[in-house]
Amino acid sequence: MKKISLIAILLSGILFLENCKKDTVVATATATNLMIANIKDSTWFTDTVTSSLVYNSIAKTKTFTCEGTAFNRRVTISLTKASGSNTSGFPLGTYIVDSTPNVALAFSTPKRNDAGAIVYVPNGTVAPGSGTVTVTAIDSVKRELTGTFSFTTLVNNYDSHGNIISVSIAVISGGGFNKVPYNFTSN
Repeated sequence: MKKISLIAILLSGILFLENCKKDTVVATATATNLMIANIKDSTWFTDTVTSSLVYNSIAKTKTFTCEGTAFNRRVTISLTKASGSNTSGFPLGTYIVDSTPNVALAFSTPKRNDAGAIVYVPNGTVAPGSGTVTVTAIDSVKRELTGTFSFTTLVNNYDSHGNIISVSIAVISGGGFNKVPYNFTSN
């Protein structure tokens, strides 16, 4: 009788364990910010974004420009691509900063100019090979562009004799723009 009770307890324990299933949590995180990045190891996201796509019929080029501003920091992206097509689309792909003005990236901070007005001034330069932009999706009907970016700016600091005494570096990494709406114009 003890054997039957023991077997019954073991079987009911096995059945109980078999019927217990782990809770599976399924969640998807979706960024609602139009632009986001890590700037100097701090998370930055925009409260203001402006963007445009301009077709130049004389040069046969398209230029996508996107500028996001928040927390006294501004990121500007400008991509120029040869195109004979006067449409609101832009080619998907990875664009690398080189010695041409076709890919321009800037990280700017506010400064007071000589007239006393506050203007955004680029925080150094992006050297060739020090920045990339990848356009991952475009909806030319809704006129929205999605992609990623990263770059590094360098500022040479000089003494009173014009000698470089230090170099300030700003790393902008993990950047993204998510369904950024743009205006399309042709000139």
